[in-house]
Amino acid sequence: MKIICVGRNYAAHIDELGNIRPEAPVIFMKPDTAIAQSSLPFFIPEFSNDVHHEVEVLVKINRIGKHIQAKFAHKYYDQIGLGIDFTARDVQQELKAKGLPWEKAKAFDGSAIIGKWFDKSSLGDLGSLSFSLHNNSEVVQQANTSLMLWSVDELIEHISRFFTLKIGDIIFTGTPSGVGPVTKNDRLEGYLNQEKAFSLIVK
Repeated sequence: MKIICVGRNYAAHIDELGNIRPEAPVIFMKPDTAIAQSSLPFFIPEFSNDVHHEVEVLVKINRIGKHIQAKFAHKYYDQIGLGIDFTARDVQQELKAKGLPWEKAKAFDGSAIIGKWFDKSSLGDLGSLSFSLHNNSEVVQQANTSLMLWSVDELIEHISRFFTLKIGDIIFTGTPSGVGPVTKNDRLEGYLNQEKAFSLIVK
């Protein structure tokens, strides 16, 4: 399985980081070793002093597909989740300044939090899902999928032009504004349509 991540899919997040709005989805990958064990805390890596939380709606692919048209994309997933793309922001900025890839900042071990999966039929309109991230009971990120620049089905169409999607692949659909640093002993909790999707401690 592979983890396919989308960057710059919410306008407010693009603005908060001072990035340029892309003409097409920005895609990067995480290896399966990036998936954190759900029973363990998230450990801040020793190579970064500025790790940020980025909460994202997730999609799990349930059939093999290539060159999938957006109008058929809904047939390729039936589970939606919520997770965190942890980002070593200081490392990322250094890499971006040199025109280098982001993997060291985005794809390190344990950088992908994958919460509970929900049957998409139980969530209602997927184009209007509310989600949020709480840090020590304070809401730090809150958004709705209606604010995406590219919808889930449009993302699947774009991604499948370049990569064959396989059963079990996970798409991280992008983070809204409000990203920020985590510190030791923070408790992070994610909610999708008011349902708790994950809870973890930072160490």
